[in-house]
Amino acid sequence: MISKVKNAMSTLVGGMIPHGHHHPSGTGQNSGSSEGLPPRFPYGRPDFLDLTPELLQYSTEHASRPVLMLRRDSRLPWRTGYAEVINAGKSMLNEDQASCEKLFVKKPSGKHRSSPLQEDTGDATGIPLHFWGVYDGHAGSGAAIAASKLLHRLIRDRLGEVAHLLENPASPPPICLAKNGSPYQATESKKGAAAAAAAEPDAISDPTIRYHMEKVVSMESLVMGVLENAFRQMDELIEKEKASYTISGGCCALAAVQMLGKLYVANAGDSRAIIIRNDEVIPMSNEFTPESERQRLQYLGFLRPELLGNEFTHMEFPRRIQHSELGKKMLFRDHTMTGWAYRTIVEDDLKFPLIYGEGKKARVMATIGVTRGLGDHDLKVYNSNIHIKPFLSCCPEVKVYDLSENKHGPDDVLVMGTDGLWDVTTDQEVADAVSTFLSGCDPSDPMRYTLAAQDLLMRSRGVLKERGWRLPSDRLGSGDDITVFVIPLAGHEGET
Repeated sequence: MISKVKNAMSTLVGGMIPHGHHHPSGTGQNSGSSEGLPPRFPYGRPDFLDLTPELLQYSTEHASRPVLMLRRDSRLPWRTGYAEVINAGKSMLNEDQASCEKLFVKKPSGKHRSSPLQEDTGDATGIPLHFWGVYDGHAGSGAAIAASKLLHRLIRDRLGEVAHLLENPASPPPICLAKNGSPYQATESKKGAAAAAAAEPDAISDPTIRYHMEKVVSMESLVMGVLENAFRQMDELIEKEKASYTISGGCCALAAVQMLGKLYVANAGDSRAIIIRNDEVIPMSNEFTPESERQRLQYLGFLRPELLGNEFTHMEFPRRIQHSELGKKMLFRDHTMTGWAYRTIVEDDLKFPLIYGEGKKARVMATIGVTRGLGDHDLKVYNSNIHIKPFLSCCPEVKVYDLSENKHGPDDVLVMGTDGLWDVTTDQEVADAVSTFLSGCDPSDPMRYTLAAQDLLMRSRGVLKERGWRLPSDRLGSGDDITVFVIPLAGHEGET
């Protein structure tokens, strides 16, 4: 097993296999069941870039790593800025994807009520919703492309099912809904109440007491729940459609939804979003990695040891244990601990750790460096039949920012980026760069936010020198795919 893990780690250092390519047979990375199936969506860059075939080909050049950004005559909602660049050679294609949409939320018609995904009709009626999404693919771009095409539609459709409640945002959502979606009262008549009381003599019949026993749920929490369920449905849809299509790999997903004066940011993975307001940094996401989710992963391994395939231990040690150290005491920690303690080493502790490595090199089962995202249903430990998907969560963390509580200037923005940006640039460095750049731009320039995104991207990519891509400090620049949105928060006020 140790030799298998060493091979897996060396493969990962070299980079993931790009879209359309699979790991060599016997690695166990993919099941191979999708061989011969057509792709769910063809490879391409975001539709809003409107690339010609020649530009699409040009975008794949690893030697020059050209920056792609919006054309001057292109327009995204809120004058959103966007830029992207391909990696330095770790995969053949750019595995990042992005989407930016203005949608309308409305109650589904009768014929579409039972459908999980409605058709786009172009009807511009209903509650306006703005959506931005960045998807960082790994082991192929199939899952990222599918999510970029479908996640915002799933969110819109699930919100449509409660559209009649969203029209009254000041009122908390009812505890229970009838089949037609209207509020349901458990005792709608005195006769029904009397019958219920007779059937359950110990039941509380005083409506005042019952009211105080019920948990009040805010409309904000309802929207958060819709986003969480939409991510889960997207993950299930990828798994279902893999029976008919090739959908390679998995992806981290970061989505921002603006609706009814609030901004919801949902993150599953290691992409990041921050708000820059009056030169202040407001984090809008947390990264989910083997280190940040160590206790959740270890607890699952503790509860279900069969998932470890008799090859891994859920325990963590400061380093690999030698066979000669059996019976000695070594520092360890498990799912119940944030600190460290000593335990006597036993035979089981010689197994490979469930979580191994530090920082960006930390891996789950020596295979994957993120713990939340979409897809990865076929992902297995190198050269084994041990599935990793049970340890990966598709559930996002959702944070909310109330746009209506603050007045925003033209330089107040939301920055969304894949980890290629943040690997070499801190939140404060991003904020300083954006604020400095925008302060020197004409506020009426429609390209100012795209140019700010381009500036950010080039700072993280660096310049190609003899020793690779380098930052001005001569540190290594980001060799990963980089995708950046710069979204002006004042765009909300311009549309209200």
